[in-house]
Amino acid sequence: MHVKEFEIRWNDIDANRHLANKAYIEFAAHTRMAFLIENGFDQRSLAKFNIGPIVFYEHIYYFKEVFYGKPIQVSLEISGLSEDGKFFEFRHNYYDQKGRNFARCEMMGAWIDLDSRKLIALPEEMNELLRKIEHPDDFRVLTKDDTRKFAKTPVDLS
Repeated sequence: MHVKEFEIRWNDIDANRHLANKAYIEFAAHTRMAFLIENGFDQRSLAKFNIGPIVFYEHIYYFKEVFYGKPIQVSLEISGLSEDGKFFEFRHNYYDQKGRNFARCEMMGAWIDLDSRKLIALPEEMNELLRKIEHPDDFRVLTKDDTRKFAKTPVDLS
């Protein structure tokens, strides 16, 4: 499991004086990118293959409040990958300074070709990097159906 520590800054707090919703997303994104960079997915390698990660959804479950002035830790686990590496699922847990879990984020995403703007399989050498990383006991192999499990579709204005 990858863990990153953060200081809760003044601009991470909302009108209720606790950690704002946007901060949870930002801390998770920062943790993911730090993890990916540490595992060979830096700007150079992404540029080499002309790919980038995209997010399908991020679901956050809040268990208790957390406040300004105390450090927090955000963990990351790869909870799912498709065989070709196109789809990925990460799980983040948020911990207070005493190690108590105060929130969880589950996110799913994919890789996109930056020219065609289409989803693509991860290049094999990069897919292998993710496969080598230790996975949790509930790790699963993802399929396209997993990306549609919530059955949400766009509804345009008339």
